[in-house]
Amino acid sequence: MSFRSIILAASSALALTAGAAAAKDSIIVAMQLEPPHLDPTSAAAGAIDSVLYSNVFEGLTRFMGDGAVVPGLAESWEISSDGLTYTFKLHSDVMFHDGTAMDSEDVKFSLDRARAEDSTNAQKALFAGITDVSVVDPQTVTVTLAEPNGNFLFNLAWGDAVIVAPESIDDIKTNPVGTGAFKFANWVQGDKIELAKNGDYWGTPAVLNSATFKFISDPTAAFAAVMAEDVDVFSGFPAPENLPQFEADPRFQVLVGSTEGETILSTNNQQPPFDDVRIRQAVAHAIDRQAIIDGAMFGYGTPIGSHFAPHNPAYVDLTGNSAYDPAKAKALLAEAGMADGFETTLHLPPPSYARRGGEIIAAQLAQVGIKAEIINVEWAQWLETVFRGKDFGLTIVSHTEPMDINIYARPDYYFQYDNKGFQELMTGLNATTDPGKRIDLMQQAQTILSEDYVNGYLFQLAQLSVAKADVQGLWTNAPTQATDLTAVSWAK
Repeated sequence: MSFRSIILAASSALALTAGAAAAKDSIIVAMQLEPPHLDPTSAAAGAIDSVLYSNVFEGLTRFMGDGAVVPGLAESWEISSDGLTYTFKLHSDVMFHDGTAMDSEDVKFSLDRARAEDSTNAQKALFAGITDVSVVDPQTVTVTLAEPNGNFLFNLAWGDAVIVAPESIDDIKTNPVGTGAFKFANWVQGDKIELAKNGDYWGTPAVLNSATFKFISDPTAAFAAVMAEDVDVFSGFPAPENLPQFEADPRFQVLVGSTEGETILSTNNQQPPFDDVRIRQAVAHAIDRQAIIDGAMFGYGTPIGSHFAPHNPAYVDLTGNSAYDPAKAKALLAEAGMADGFETTLHLPPPSYARRGGEIIAAQLAQVGIKAEIINVEWAQWLETVFRGKDFGLTIVSHTEPMDINIYARPDYYFQYDNKGFQELMTGLNATTDPGKRIDLMQQAQTILSEDYVNGYLFQLAQLSVAKADVQGLWTNAPTQATDLTAVSWAK
């Protein structure tokens, strides 16, 4: 080899090394579900928050990886002695990604928009107690409540409560403009969303210069992508049977944590025959939770007997109310006049827990005479048909919003549970600030749902992620629907 060839070869090697080093300023994160659009304040799809929460959009408060609620765009606040008025002091010099200033007017716009009569916010109920939002000065805003709400600062940490601006709201679904450590850069629908570091971020800047979210719905393709190192992280890995293989491979780390995801067999409480509590109870006793956890999730998941997370201090184990008992299920069906069973539909969105779990549940229901027609739907179809249209008998979904038992106080919510006593209980809970009394009320609420057999309560979804060994700063647990990259980096 000539001297010139040696120099060229060495230069090429140095260029490759430099390129590899530069790549450590970016990350590719895979997820199973793609957002239907990019406005977290007008849709129930958790995939929106999974990409944008904290990364692009921020609220007055925010969740940390351990579930703690800490200041966000509000650097501090004061609460009046009667618990009705919150005065927020905003961080100064916060800019939206389009260069406009974020101030009290934007907070007022965001909260008024979320609670407006024509609001399309999926969690509009979070803002129902607000009676007034007033601008004191550019960095100070007051929020007045109709009655004390012990959950108010917690509610403001939800992705549905992020601060948006009137200047960019018209295009938010395709060009989201927030205040976070990353800016939205590009969306190739069906493939990826790209984010770029916000060089003008008001807080601690991101370490990464860019991040790409890739969408891989098929579990087999997910496994192949991780093994080939085509992605750096797979958040919510959809093939738990493969985790032991990754654990044994030094190239990877496996993160196993908890989520706020109550995975349930949602039941249309207003559709006959599910408007009969005996039928709902029969369905509950026809289900073998552990068989579903083992068969669909390969052992990852904690059985639940109501809509509440087992890691919450107020949790009550009510699984005994709906223990697997096919004989009892058949007797209840006979008592309700359906000894020969009945037919219904079972809508299954794409996640593995739903598709795999649905096959198992359909087989279990068939054993007691309930024939459930499986209808596989894409996420957008599920939102349109089930969530908004309420056109279903049964469906399987994981409710990953934090501490969301209050959805059962909304008769128009998609499973259409209407219990005045429960609604009054939730009103009392919202008005209660004493921790001990709140725990008692939350335990009462869990018991009502369990004894009313509103839905089939299956398991608490585990947070399963696979990442390259040298990625650090990822959340292990998922206290909200988020893949927070603001503190993620590559080990040196």
